[in-house]
Amino acid sequence: MKKKLLGLIVLVFAAAAQAGVAIQHWTAPSGARVYFVESRALPIVDVNVDFAAGAAYDPADKSGVAGLMRALMGAGAGDLDEEKIAGRLVDIGARLGGATDLDRAGFSLRTLSSPKERAAALDLMRTVLQAPTFPEAVLEREKARTIAGIREADTRPDSILSKRFWAAVYGGHPYGRNPTVDSVQRITRDDLLQFYRSHYGAKSAVVSVIGDLSRAEAEELAQRLTDGLPPGADNARLPRVTLPEKDTVRIPHPAAQAHVALGLPAVRRGDPDYFPLLVGNYVLGGGGFVSRLTKEVREKRGYAYSVYSYFHPLRLEGPFQVGLQTKREQAAEAVQVVQATLEDFLERGPTAAELATAKQNLIDGFGLRIDSNRKILEYLAVIGFYQLPLTYLDDFPKLVAKVSAEDVRAAFRRHVRPENMVTVTVAAD
Repeated sequence: MKKKLLGLIVLVFAAAAQAGVAIQHWTAPSGARVYFVESRALPIVDVNVDFAAGAAYDPADKSGVAGLMRALMGAGAGDLDEEKIAGRLVDIGARLGGATDLDRAGFSLRTLSSPKERAAALDLMRTVLQAPTFPEAVLEREKARTIAGIREADTRPDSILSKRFWAAVYGGHPYGRNPTVDSVQRITRDDLLQFYRSHYGAKSAVVSVIGDLSRAEAEELAQRLTDGLPPGADNARLPRVTLPEKDTVRIPHPAAQAHVALGLPAVRRGDPDYFPLLVGNYVLGGGGFVSRLTKEVREKRGYAYSVYSYFHPLRLEGPFQVGLQTKREQAAEAVQVVQATLEDFLERGPTAAELATAKQNLIDGFGLRIDSNRKILEYLAVIGFYQLPLTYLDDFPKLVAKVSAEDVRAAFRRHVRPENMVTVTVAAD
């Protein structure tokens, strides 16, 4: 019976993916933007509420506020402490989570769609969103935990590389900041309150909903979750990203393996060049064992077990990055191979065979990226926050299929400029 049920669920999601995802959009009376997909396949409702409240909006001298604030919102709200919040979630069979990245922060909820359980779960989420208390004792505990995590991370070459790479690529821009022991120690409860009032306003909220409920029920849900949020402030703007000068940064470390990253700020969300860059990157370093970088760095020369490249689009220009690990004594030679491979790709672009393989794999694999409500919710949140077309999920395979070799060459030349690339090596000889 379980196998039959699992097979039925897979067929339902496969049919939904093939038929397309019908996204409905409106603005709630509170001012929040709402994105909704009705899905009756399972008796579940998934909700996400995002704000322009990511780490890039931290005060310059208090990096870490955004992450601490979002974490503490679930540690006390209304007349509930964190134990009571956790107990209520267990009682109603719901899951409340959330995350913070550079651009956004928010909460996610999964609940049964039955009226009683759904109402109880949404009431709890509403309380967490609209009446956080930021308990002082929990703040001190979380600050200590965060500081311990920073100190531990600062001993690991992979973590050191990530921090130094972003700092080198973005300089003084907020995308280049990282929490430090000193910045976290300076954070007070008043900082959390100020950040909450400024960045968690209803008019900046994006509510994404998918599941077993009607449009009318989704409208009521979104309004109820956002109608009591603070007014917010019109400060969700970031300074312009500037390209760095070409640079090489070498960081001493006793590790046997050198950790290397090369890159620069490259592409925003919604940029029309995104799909040519996506297809081209599959050929260059995003396609695993079929990628150029893997063939040149790993298979031909044995410099690294794994080498990769990717684009990370953000509200402003997110990075293009190439990464690898190699023996420290051969790191310089490995970097030279990466640079030569990239320069050749910029000059010649993909071959016809490489282009066809990349497009086919991206199109064939896309169905697996929207084969569950949870995955669709993640796309809804991105579409809503970055205001992408409502047809984005339907358009994805079509736009990939349209990409030509010349599209790839032109897009890479516009966004990947060797004269602005930064190379960072941890454990360099």
